[in-house]
Amino acid sequence: MIAGLRIALVGLVFALLTLALLPVQLAALGLGHPLMRRLPRWWHSLMCRAIGLRVRSHGRLSTARPLLLVSNHVSWKDILVLGSVADVVFIAKSEVRTWPLLGWLARLQRSVFVERQQRRKTGAQVSEVSQRLIAGEVVVLFAEGTTSDGNRVMPFNASLFGAASAAVAVAPEGRVHIQPVSIAYVGLHGMPMGRYHRPVAGWPGDVALGPHLLKVLRHGALDVDVIFAEPVAFDAGTDRKKTARLVEARVRDGLIRALGGRLDAG
Repeated sequence: MIAGLRIALVGLVFALLTLALLPVQLAALGLGHPLMRRLPRWWHSLMCRAIGLRVRSHGRLSTARPLLLVSNHVSWKDILVLGSVADVVFIAKSEVRTWPLLGWLARLQRSVFVERQQRRKTGAQVSEVSQRLIAGEVVVLFAEGTTSDGNRVMPFNASLFGAASAAVAVAPEGRVHIQPVSIAYVGLHGMPMGRYHRPVAGWPGDVALGPHLLKVLRHGALDVDVIFAEPVAFDAGTDRKKTARLVEARVRDGLIRALGGRLDAG
């Protein structure tokens, strides 16, 4: 009974909030007004509160530009989490565009959709991402290429850093800044979350979205740590594969420290 009421309440908040902000976002998009970048952050922040995601940031978003954030990917909730702490746009796989509701929201948030299996489109897609970076937008890349169970960081795909390489050629100082970001789901109802409860947070690719969404709404009260590591400078002489491994290591370190309750240990 309580779980059902909670799901209904979250649904009501989602509907009212989205309907209230939708015309404003559409107008901002049509006019190219800077509000189109800030409005999604407000929406994400309020939806995090409604769902019960308690987000804590550690470190700071870099002020350097162009800036590419590279993060691990645990769940669809990562969009809400990162979107609540910074004005960002996301790189999403093309299938997301066609997802019911989530695809529509992703388009309103100005996500960049990429088709990783069609190499003939790679150039245009990389160009769009690099243009966003040069325009001063903070772009988020989930470099694992898929979601995980929340207990580990999977290998990063170095080819996904191609947008950084493309942006270097036209960047004002000839470099792009890549900032590692770790997302860790660490608590449930104020208690440390062990491996047993991690499926509430994690959304591996073989788990259907609907049942997982309902599970999250029933539980609520998830504590999430977002850890910003020091950015890595990327220029024309930088090895893309080495950079991918370095960024992956920093993201993994942040996740391990957060899951182990050692964020204050440095």
